[in-house]
Amino acid sequence: MAFITINKQNFYHNLNQIALKTGSIEKIAIVLKDNAYGHGLELIGTLAAEFGIKHAVVRKTTEAALIKPLFETVLILGDKIVKDEKYSYTINSLEDIKNAQKGAKVELKVDTGMHRNGIALDALDEALDLIQKNELELVGVMTHFRSADELGSELFWQQKQFETVKKRVQEAGFTGMRVHSHNSAAILRTKHFDEDLVRVGIGAYGYNELPDVFDQIELRPVMALHATRVSSRVVKAGERLGYGGEYIAENEVRVSTYYLGYGDGWCRGDAKNPYITGEGLPILGRVSMDFITIASEKEEVCVMNDAQAAAKQLGTISYEITTALSSDIPKEVI
Repeated sequence: MAFITINKQNFYHNLNQIALKTGSIEKIAIVLKDNAYGHGLELIGTLAAEFGIKHAVVRKTTEAALIKPLFETVLILGDKIVKDEKYSYTINSLEDIKNAQKGAKVELKVDTGMHRNGIALDALDEALDLIQKNELELVGVMTHFRSADELGSELFWQQKQFETVKKRVQEAGFTGMRVHSHNSAAILRTKHFDEDLVRVGIGAYGYNELPDVFDQIELRPVMALHATRVSSRVVKAGERLGYGGEYIAENEVRVSTYYLGYGDGWCRGDAKNPYITGEGLPILGRVSMDFITIASEKEEVCVMNDAQAAAKQLGTISYEITTALSSDIPKEVI
C-alpha cells in the first residue's frame, strides 16, 4: 500500500520560521482546509496545537468540528453562518450577511483586487450597515492577496486598498476586531508585520514559492509519500511493459510494481517524460490506477519527499500534488 510520513520536526521548524516573522506564535493561524493540504486534518491540527498554535482556518463547518477542541478560534472560509462560541465565518457576499444567524461571529472579507470572493469596495458601507441590522458580531476584517508570490507592485497596491478598508470600518464604529491579510507568501517576504493574525497554509507544510530575488527563508517539506512492493519480475531487452507498452527495456532489467496510482491521487504524468522519484528512480511506463513500476526490488520506495520539486517535474504546483492525495492513505508521524 501507499503511506505518508509526516515529519514533526520539519513542521515545527517551519512554524518557528513564521513566528520569527510575526513576532509571536499567538499571531499564527494554521490553515487546515482540504485535509490540511493533504497532510491530515486532525493529525496536523493536533501537532499544531501541541506547538502552541491557538487559531485555525478551515473550509467548512464539518472540518471545524473535527478540530474544534484543539483551538481557541476556528475561522470557516465558506459555509452557512451560524452562532457558535468558537467559530467565526467569512462573509464573502452581501447574501452571506442576509442569510446569517443572528448573533453569529463573522469576519468581513473585502475584495481589494483578487476579484474572487469578498465585498466590493463600493458595497462596503452597505455591508457594514447590514451587519449591524442583522445583529452579527464582527470579530475580524480580512482580504486576500492575488500576487504576493510574484515580483511587482500589486501586493503594495492591495495593501494600500486594505488600509482604506480598515479606516472605513473604524469610522463606522466597529472596534476590537482582528485584522489579517497575509498568506504564506506575504509573511515570508514581509519586513515589518503589524497585523493581528497571519493565515499560514503552504509555508507551514514546507514550501516557499517566492522567486529567488526575495530572501529565501529555509522551509522543510513535512510530507513524504512512500509505496510498498506488490510483485517483481525480469523484463528482457526489447520487451514492453504497462498500458500501451510505452516503456521498452533497453537491457534486461528486474522491475517491481508498487501500490500507488492515480486512484490514490498521484498524478498520471507523461510516460515519455518519466517522473523521477525521491530516490532518483524513474517511473517506468504509464502510471496505472493502483500501481507504478520501478526498476527496484526494495520493499518500500520513497516516491516523493518534496512536493515542490515533484510539481516542477509534473508541470503543476506543490498545492495540487499534496491536496490531490487520497485522505485514505495512512499517515504516520516521524
